[in-house]
Amino acid sequence: MASSDRWIVHKFGGSSVADADCFARVATLIEAQAPGPLAVVLSACRGVTDALLGLISLAEQQDDAFGAELARLRERHAQIADTLLDATSARLFLAGFDRDCQDLEGILRTVKLTRSAAREVSDLIAGYGEIWSTQLFYKYFAERGLRAGGAQWVDARRVVMVEWGSLGPAVQWSQSHASLAEVVDPGFTGTLIITGFIASKARGVQTTLGRNGSDFSASIFGALLDAREIHIWTDVDGVLSADPRRVPDATVIDSLSYNEAMELAYFGAKVIHPQTMAPAVGGAIPIWIRNTFAPQKQGTLICAQPRSLLPVEGITSIEHMALVNLEGAGMIGVPGTAHRLFGALREEGISVILISQGSSEHSICCAIPQDQAARAGAVVRAAFERELQEGQIQSIDMDLDLAILAVVGDGMAGRPGIAAKVFNSLGSASVNVRAIAQGASERNISVVIEGRQATRALRAVHAGLYLSPHTLSIGVIGPGAVGGMLLDQLASQSARLRQEFNLDLRIRGILASSRMVLAPTGIDLAAWRTALAEQPLAADFGRFVEHVHADYLPHTVFIDCTASESVARHYPDWFKRGIHVVTPNKKANSADWEFYQSLREARRLSRTHYLYEATVGAGLPVIQTLRDLRETGDDVMSIEGIFSGTLAYLFNVYDGRTAFSEIVRTARQRGYTEPDPRDDLSGLDVARKLIILGREMGLPLEMSDVKVESLVPAGLESASADEFMSELPRHDEAMRARIAAAHARGKVMRYLGKVTADGQARVGVAELDAQHAFANIALTDNVVRFATRRYCDNPLIVQGPGAGPAVTAGGVFADLLRLAAYLGARL
Repeated sequence: MASSDRWIVHKFGGSSVADADCFARVATLIEAQAPGPLAVVLSACRGVTDALLGLISLAEQQDDAFGAELARLRERHAQIADTLLDATSARLFLAGFDRDCQDLEGILRTVKLTRSAAREVSDLIAGYGEIWSTQLFYKYFAERGLRAGGAQWVDARRVVMVEWGSLGPAVQWSQSHASLAEVVDPGFTGTLIITGFIASKARGVQTTLGRNGSDFSASIFGALLDAREIHIWTDVDGVLSADPRRVPDATVIDSLSYNEAMELAYFGAKVIHPQTMAPAVGGAIPIWIRNTFAPQKQGTLICAQPRSLLPVEGITSIEHMALVNLEGAGMIGVPGTAHRLFGALREEGISVILISQGSSEHSICCAIPQDQAARAGAVVRAAFERELQEGQIQSIDMDLDLAILAVVGDGMAGRPGIAAKVFNSLGSASVNVRAIAQGASERNISVVIEGRQATRALRAVHAGLYLSPHTLSIGVIGPGAVGGMLLDQLASQSARLRQEFNLDLRIRGILASSRMVLAPTGIDLAAWRTALAEQPLAADFGRFVEHVHADYLPHTVFIDCTASESVARHYPDWFKRGIHVVTPNKKANSADWEFYQSLREARRLSRTHYLYEATVGAGLPVIQTLRDLRETGDDVMSIEGIFSGTLAYLFNVYDGRTAFSEIVRTARQRGYTEPDPRDDLSGLDVARKLIILGREMGLPLEMSDVKVESLVPAGLESASADEFMSELPRHDEAMRARIAAAHARGKVMRYLGKVTADGQARVGVAELDAQHAFANIALTDNVVRFATRRYCDNPLIVQGPGAGPAVTAGGVFADLLRLAAYLGARL
């Protein structure tokens, strides 16, 4: 038989035939198919099967409301018929519908009297939905008459014969083949409109094929007709790599093997049910999952030999699980322990989803549905009562509120590193793994985790395996000069980073001193200033933290662009919650030694990342250079340099001809100084940088250990910033005299800081020869000289701009990208 002469089966679910517009859409889709015989399997209209089962429930409760509910069903179908059919066809359809309603009312009244509906009665009532939808569609499709070969309505009860067993309905293939030959002429090449969901048992008793029964019907008719392929039309674009409600970046999987589809379905993915695929699998019939509402999209192909190049096809989860853990030294080397455990659970009808056992045989655990946990605990304790009393088994524990995460893909077999990526992603997201299972086929890696972390785990693993962008949930604190510039830099680069590196730097909150803006899916950085100005939210630190640190996002980062000590004091608590920190704020690393120690310990225990390169030298690699020297075994003897871009600018520009106060004013206007210039002139900013560097050298420096020369005139320390600026000109003459004296000696003045390996630290003005390396730098340059065992005769120098919002923000941005790389992004 030529390929074009073979049947193609199309199945449409309830959402695809929900109303008159949906019926018209389905008809148009069918008419657009290539010439050849088609079989169209339809579900009941959306919600009708549940409504019919609801009628049974009302009747069993002796509630006469079932009559009114049945009338509503008639009204719904009448509206569809009146919209789609001509008057005569609609009248004929409703006449048949009314006869069915009379039969239904008689059955329901019997149920009301007996207060119970047998399985056969429920199946009979539940199957009416498919009869009504297919009869209505058949009449509509035939009236249109736009497809060659004509149309025929097929009642599946006359074709599909099944017998129910412990594994569900088993198709009686020989009988079904014979029945099909009687119902459908072998030479028919038109369109069959077939009832899904329903079938017959022996003696012609009606039954259903269970939930997902219409999918099963499509697979059965695919096998009976020796179909070329089967198309399952739904309301999604195909099989997704993860649940899109939890992983918005989930993508449609282009192709899956039958085994992969079964694994994903078993672990909760919305894929065609494994049992319903069985007839198609037996006949090696490809199955397409497609979207009725977006037919132009290709969908997902499920077949024997998929062409997908992805090692991992999908990630899914089952929640509301419990873990039964049997543990005891008496189990070691004793045959039959597992048999007794699982035998006891089987006898109680408890389904085991996952099994994990260590090679020592000291413990064995299994995951079961949580609603069966109480029964499971009782039956297992009863089965091992003697061993518990004698101490051969130490404990039988039941852990609740768990979930199973499953990573599925045929391409994982024989490919090293997939499991490592899975567990590294979970570890980076602070997700604890309770149990692990992997079959010898290597097609599935399953882990048991806490249920509340399921969404976070899904996102982390999905991103870690490069199925979606590496998403960082970011909160920016302090959108001032540096913070604002950082946000602008992020705005200019975020699209490129996402496109080239699959990296999603998602700013979900911006916190200023008096207001904040929060956004669940990320703030539009092109308009962040407008959003912050128009956002009615008052600043609320607690709410900001809770919003940005969402459970469903795997990685949270706070970028502290303030100079606030109160903000810095929160770092240890953030680390304990698994939040990463990037900052140019020097207050944390230069705080008292006790706090600094607690900060480092909290970060170490939480395995979070703390990046603060911009605290010294803005965007210059000062801290990284120091770490590289020490970690490669060099001994640092001293670090000396110009650590303040502000003071570098002041002494580069100041020659005595322009008033010192005027130069300070200009530097402040250009953003070279802190908002209060005294933070720079006091020398405390440089002192903090020396403390940070000293502590990186391993020295327990405190602020009291640093000798600081302040350039703030006496008496102006406690005035406001504006008052300070207005009073500063009164002290210009003293500074002019000082620089004149230095020039007279052939010297230049520079503000330096120096820390030595023995703990000596000093900050202040120094007079240098005009040829000194520190005497010839650009306006705002920082210059740092490392004298080490390796670099002793010719010290190592790092030099470059050390002030200004742009370079500082650039340093913070670089730290953020470095953090993304630590968390698995490919940069």
